Amino acid sequence: NAMGGREVGGMANLLSGHRDLANPKHRAEIAKLWGVDDVPFSAGKTAVEMFDAVKTGEIKAIWIACTNPAQSMPDLNNVIEALSAAELVVLQDAFNNTDSNQYADVFFPATTWGEKEGTVTNSERRITRVQGAAPKPGEARHDWETVVDFAQRLEKKLGKTKQRLNYTSLFNYPSAESIFNEHRETTRGRDLDITGLSYQILEQQGPQQWPLKAGETTGQARLYTDGIFQKPNGKAQFYNAVYQGTADKTDARHPLHLLTGRLRDQWHGMSRTGTIAQLYNHVEEPVVSMNQDDMTRRQLKTGDIVKLSNKRGSLNIRVQQSDEVKPAETFIPMHWGSQFMSGLGVNALMPPTFDKLSKQPELKHTAVKVEKLDLPWQMTVMRTCNDLSLIAEIRKLLKHYDYATCSLYGREDGMVVLRASHQTAPSTEVIAQLDQLLGMVEGAPMLNYDDLKRGISKRILIENGQVTGVRLIGETLAADWLKQVMQQGQFTDELRRWALAPLSTPPTGQKSRGKIVCNCFDISENEIIETCQAGADLQTLQAKLKCGTNCGSCIPELKRLVKINSVLKV
Repeated sequence: NAMGGREVGGMANLLSGHRDLANPKHRAEIAKLWGVDDVPFSAGKTAVEMFDAVKTGEIKAIWIACTNPAQSMPDLNNVIEALSAAELVVLQDAFNNTDSNQYADVFFPATTWGEKEGTVTNSERRITRVQGAAPKPGEARHDWETVVDFAQRLEKKLGKTKQRLNYTSLFNYPSAESIFNEHRETTRGRDLDITGLSYQILEQQGPQQWPLKAGETTGQARLYTDGIFQKPNGKAQFYNAVYQGTADKTDARHPLHLLTGRLRDQWHGMSRTGTIAQLYNHVEEPVVSMNQDDMTRRQLKTGDIVKLSNKRGSLNIRVQQSDEVKPAETFIPMHWGSQFMSGLGVNALMPPTFDKLSKQPELKHTAVKVEKLDLPWQMTVMRTCNDLSLIAEIRKLLKHYDYATCSLYGREDGMVVLRASHQTAPSTEVIAQLDQLLGMVEGAPMLNYDDLKRGISKRILIENGQVTGVRLIGETLAADWLKQVMQQGQFTDELRRWALAPLSTPPTGQKSRGKIVCNCFDISENEIIETCQAGADLQTLQAKLKCGTNCGSCIPELKRLVKINSVLKV
């Protein structure tokens, strides 16, 4: 965690106990504690600088732990070139489905949060003892175990243990607690002094705030009540931050601002959340949101495929009209990477510029142009699937299309959804490979329709009276309601009669549900709108449909829908 990471010196310019690597006194204190002559005085490189150095060959090997730079870094084409040029890439992660995984020469499987043990510090300086809720799976190890094992092997390989009494190791850490105890000693006399804390106290008395010095029984709830701050003169230091504009400016060639941010139901690069179908129900695929005026000016409508580009790269993506985006602005969520779409994702367009003090990259803004693409060949694929290995194989096919997205949808029985468009029809071998993965081969229980002259090919897989797979090529009008059929019920004779027809609406009168707004109770946008138009306010909506009464994350959208539909009603 960020707070705990700073406490233990987990940054390129820090040492444990809130020490500065550039401070000779601080370096001497840590060297004495570790039993070495000295510690390096030069700060390491921060993220953007590091990949620049890997690309030029200054850094020849890179060890990546618990992060996904091939998706999360700015100027991704530069990062990809760096990873490809490195002599050795070591990846240490709990998931093998990240964008960075394909560049790894060595992969160390790691435990994830529910399997880890140790401590975590929250933003009020409160340290909590963490114990794994599940055992380590397979060959996975805790991060510290992997690092200690490597350090001891390298130490032995270099002959360093022979230089010390009794061949002792500098990395004698048999447990997470032993590492905590060393960290505790580094805090002695520092602002975060926790020499009075132990695993036993944390386990028996619960979370504690630092500082908690030896001999004390409780931590300090509020700092600086004496007016003395952790500066040489004892005074607080304010930094006068002068405003600077964004690195990328709009111009005649790139007239639109592109902003990035988060989705409600996804997290970072989606290595975890991206495996759960239910979390896609609110936003199913990557889109660029645009203001209606900008779309009208470019003769665009929701669902069109556009090309966003600037000097760093380009991205093919569907466009969506949004009232939440101002004129001359566009928005793409940060989460979607090459695992979910053709191309590297929005960060390929972002500048590598970073703040000179914090070294934080400017990941939230760039300037782009938006052009409509004409990709006449279309395909939509849906397959009931809880097999992550199948999803991984399908994602390997994204590279064959000018535009493609691969996501999930559903609840208990999820499905993988592949949408693709291309300038011309892909080779028959590519489609045959896809059909093989989907189980839509000769002899399978499915409906077929082929019109070679018009380039239309349809497959509907039916198992135990239910649709479990759909593959539509050339004409995809029925995709949305067939997806609803896959999720909601039996494949009736009436539906069977119309399943291969070019119908954009359900043939039996069912209403389209629209996107899911409340994921907790599976309440759709159209259900909410209908209830609002019947006169419901937010409280009535919650009482009748239960939406917004569990996690609460959908409440802002519920308020917006109530407001809009109240206006429409009047």
